[in-house]
Amino acid sequence: METDTHTELCLYAWGANSYGQLGQGDVEDLPAPQRLGTGALPHGPVRVLCGGGGHTVAVSENGKVLVCGQNHRGQLGLGHTSDVSILHPCPGLSQRIVNVSCGWDFTLFLTDCGQVLTCGSNAFGQLGVAQKSTHSAEPVLVESLGEPVVSVAAGLRHALAVTNTGCVYQWGLGLLTQAKRALVPNSVPPHLNSQVPVRVPELLSNFHCVCCVGGGDVFLWGSNKYGQLTTNNCFSTYPALLKRSLLDGEGVTQVWSGWTHLVAKTESGKVFTWGRGNYGQLGRTESTNHSPVLQSDDSPIVEDVKEVSFPGKVDALYGAKQIACGAEHNLAIVGNSLFCWGWNEHGMCGDGSQTDLARPQLVSALRPIVIGCGAGHSMALCAVNQ
Repeated sequence: METDTHTELCLYAWGANSYGQLGQGDVEDLPAPQRLGTGALPHGPVRVLCGGGGHTVAVSENGKVLVCGQNHRGQLGLGHTSDVSILHPCPGLSQRIVNVSCGWDFTLFLTDCGQVLTCGSNAFGQLGVAQKSTHSAEPVLVESLGEPVVSVAAGLRHALAVTNTGCVYQWGLGLLTQAKRALVPNSVPPHLNSQVPVRVPELLSNFHCVCCVGGGDVFLWGSNKYGQLTTNNCFSTYPALLKRSLLDGEGVTQVWSGWTHLVAKTESGKVFTWGRGNYGQLGRTESTNHSPVLQSDDSPIVEDVKEVSFPGKVDALYGAKQIACGAEHNLAIVGNSLFCWGWNEHGMCGDGSQTDLARPQLVSALRPIVIGCGAGHSMALCAVNQ
């Protein structure tokens, strides 16, 4: 969106706020978007917004990082483990950051020279470092990635990185328990059982993994408990190609993942969703009154499943410019408007209610430029007329 001299760029946040992840200076949930105070963006407009289980990270256009929210494992990278309720600069990051991805209680930073820095919990080896520490409050370099990285993604307790040669690396033990059960009596392959990056075999450029490669192909692996993989297998050890026939024969240009659902945009602008749909997170099914629980012991509960195993088109999202997935809710920019749908227990759909939304709904009159989600909260950089 182009802005003129009479337009101001402001950051809005809403939804769950138990740890101050909305950056408002308090810990009260907000059921509708609320503008952050003056001075919230000292480095200018943000280019990336991302959230974890209870923390938020914003990356400015000049590569500076701001953080707030839950910090009990050092996931904010501030060198301490105290929660922060107002966006705070991250002085431990001297490099220019170009992208970020948040897991449940850890954070991945991608630098402009292709290095990956991590901080937060390492209980499952999700930091990708050789040290056996339980967490790190300082960003640490993932040294074993021997070539420049172009993309990073964090699951609940595992991580992925794509290098400039098209190789995909995975680390963290978040999928290990499910893999062991599914593969008995066979052993678990290294990429599902390593605390340092291991290349995912048979593939070149939360509970499951998804990778969109050049040419529009999508590969899926991991858990299939809610039909995320569009197959009948309960677990897929190795990447499997998503059939284009399920997407009207089209290639995919972008793909996003929540905890148990996926969203893909095809080359013609169509948007498809599939996976778990019982909170309305697919934007095409009836919601229920049941919601996932964000627990203080960092272990999300999922229950009352309604499986939807095949991609379905969401016409209201045709041509979406951006999409962001939280745990079980989503944001989208369509035209110059902000839409939200899915789980809404903490008001993260921004409609002023706590009722799940089974269809994409317009969020007030905000004009969004950049959007982002945490597990149960939402953020948007918006243009505001002065």
